[in-house]
Amino acid sequence: MSRRIAVVIFPGFQILDATGPIAAFEIAGRFVPGSYELAVMAVEPGAVASSSGVALCAGPLPDEPFDTVMVAGGEGTRAAFICPKLRAWLLRAASAARRTASVCSGAYILAEAGLLDGRCATTHWGRSLDFARRYPKVDLRPDRIFVRDGNVWTSAGITAGIDLTLALVAEDLGEAVARQTAQQLVVHHRRPGGQSQFSALVEVGGQAGRFAELLAWARERLDEPLGVERLADKAAMSPRHFARAFTAETGVTPAKAVERLRLEAARLRMEATAEPVERVAEAAGFGDAERMRRAFIRAFGQPPQALRRAARA
Repeated sequence: MSRRIAVVIFPGFQILDATGPIAAFEIAGRFVPGSYELAVMAVEPGAVASSSGVALCAGPLPDEPFDTVMVAGGEGTRAAFICPKLRAWLLRAASAARRTASVCSGAYILAEAGLLDGRCATTHWGRSLDFARRYPKVDLRPDRIFVRDGNVWTSAGITAGIDLTLALVAEDLGEAVARQTAQQLVVHHRRPGGQSQFSALVEVGGQAGRFAELLAWARERLDEPLGVERLADKAAMSPRHFARAFTAETGVTPAKAVERLRLEAARLRMEATAEPVERVAEAAGFGDAERMRRAFIRAFGQPPQALRRAARA
């Protein structure tokens, strides 16, 4: 059975948001010939320029149904999501499709069409604060590589679109084909959707944000107590005011930010060293290995030892 895949682009789309999933579907089809029929389409058919200037040739938005509708992201998203023709077509197409997906900021287009209301979703971590303010009806999971809620799938940045596509391939053709596809693409097979966007862990507060200096200070003291009171004292603020201001600035609570810093430090040590898990947990400030294991599973979808094995595979 051939599954028709619609990849929707627009002027200023990120080219890898479209071509990454296209390549994954195409390679999967080599292992099971006839599995996928791919079509690139846009509101204005023809050569559609990406944000890099490189163009893809797109067909018009058709009326016939598709198995999967996937929307790219990119710098042109903000102009695309206000296009009434695109929103109307997407609503019709999604109602007829088996599943609908977005890559990176393509989630804005799904959200504008109302397709994410009441659903869990994700997008690129750098857009999470704006997305959460703009779409309060969406249960945003800003750290996730990709999220599936029913028949709607959303993913984070460029490479996460490939992770999402590999998950779609696994659903369609089985894990073995998805694994072969990943090997052909020379990518990790396959980061689970529950895994955190690693870059978000190290970018909490930004490089020049209001609390960047405080977070740099905290990174050097992860094995010490870093409660709200101590952080507020370092920031010369009352704990209550600090907690509100920090959350508004970074999008996470102080406790969550500290946990993220500890997770990233522990992950790097697990992957780069042969230190016992207990020692890594102590150095990163988790206190004990079990607490660190639970935090890893929440954030990365895997225990520390699994990430260590994957890094050395």
